[in-house]
Amino acid sequence: MEKINIGLIGLGNIGTGVVKLLQQNKELITQKLGAELILKKIADIDISTPRCVKTDKYQMTTDAREIINDKDISIVIELIGGYEPARTLLLEAINQGKHVVTANKALLARHGNEIFQAAHKKNVDIGFEASVGGTIPIIKTLKESLAANRIDSLWGILNGTANFILTKMTEEGEMFDAVLKEAQKLGFAEADPTFDIEGMDTAHKMAIILSLAYGKKVNLDDIYVEGITKITREDIAFAKELGYRIKLLAIAMLKNDAVEARIHPTMISSAHLLSNVTQNNNAFNIVGDASGPVFLFGQGAGMMPTASAVFSDIVDVARNIMKGISGRVPLRSIDESVMGDIKLIPMEEVETKYYFRFSAVDRPGVLSKISGILGENYISIATVIQKARFENSAVPIVMTTYEAREKNVRQALKVIDKLDIVMDNTMLIRIEDELD
Repeated sequence: MEKINIGLIGLGNIGTGVVKLLQQNKELITQKLGAELILKKIADIDISTPRCVKTDKYQMTTDAREIINDKDISIVIELIGGYEPARTLLLEAINQGKHVVTANKALLARHGNEIFQAAHKKNVDIGFEASVGGTIPIIKTLKESLAANRIDSLWGILNGTANFILTKMTEEGEMFDAVLKEAQKLGFAEADPTFDIEGMDTAHKMAIILSLAYGKKVNLDDIYVEGITKITREDIAFAKELGYRIKLLAIAMLKNDAVEARIHPTMISSAHLLSNVTQNNNAFNIVGDASGPVFLFGQGAGMMPTASAVFSDIVDVARNIMKGISGRVPLRSIDESVMGDIKLIPMEEVETKYYFRFSAVDRPGVLSKISGILGENYISIATVIQKARFENSAVPIVMTTYEAREKNVRQALKVIDKLDIVMDNTMLIRIEDELD
């Protein structure tokens, strides 16, 4: 039976999961592949600390280049994360004609254009299913299953930490800070959760998805990103009253020859499937012009779910090696040589519905003053909620709007927030009623 040697760089949580999966399902994997995968070497800066898997039968090293320079290793798995030295190591492996598998979303989002072009030039494969959505096969779906479709829209819950926090706030009425601490205690959030709660982790994944959905090069910095740190219990309660739930959504919509790409807290109907994605799960709602809606759901992170995605790539690459081919499926949906730059619609030109929560003084004429400024900026009010008034405190006034342009909304709120009748900056959350 043919044997294919692989090398693993990074024996952290996911790397350990890869070793564990290979050990527990080795016979099954061999049967499905028709060849034996041999984990020849493992590289990590710490090879002395015991893991939950036995590693004594593997060659262990602290020098990743021992794997890259090993002529017997055909597939290099990079699971160290971050930009460097991951970028340098991947490029060196590619330059030596080795196929690579990575879960490094940040690296591909920032340096993907360079890495994919290098792989195309050397005619080697890159597997990166684990970089987005954990165990959910979103990469393969966009590259292969929906290859004949124009992707009209794609909506996703891409970050389990943010989704866990919003779920707990919605279901139990807890405050943001308290839920964040609970998420950290349970291991759903990092000690420094900034990338998760401010939306940057979602942005990394979104950049990768955009390049696959539209066959274009994407500049990460061009994607509008807004996190969940300003969401309060009051906003979640008002959302419920209005028939919505709040989710941190990645939104992509094709508009003629350009794409709306934005990440922000969004109110969506409580009846929609995405609204009911709870805890630390991820989901994708894709609409193709031929396929119609396609919904994918599953665990977006974790040792074994992510290891499962890594192995899907290892098996794909190994099958190509056995057939003596590479590049059977384009790295990013279409051939790298014809990929142009994506055209993104500026956030100020986006049109959607809005939720506003104003903190106003208890004085006659407040509502009419605010409404007048909105009207002057072409913003039409759909609903108004004004709660009971409390002595010597701000009165919460909630409004939802019909579709309005972001530029007009920003201008209106700039004026409103300067009024002496408004006691705090207005809370703004965008509303999406038509997800399909």
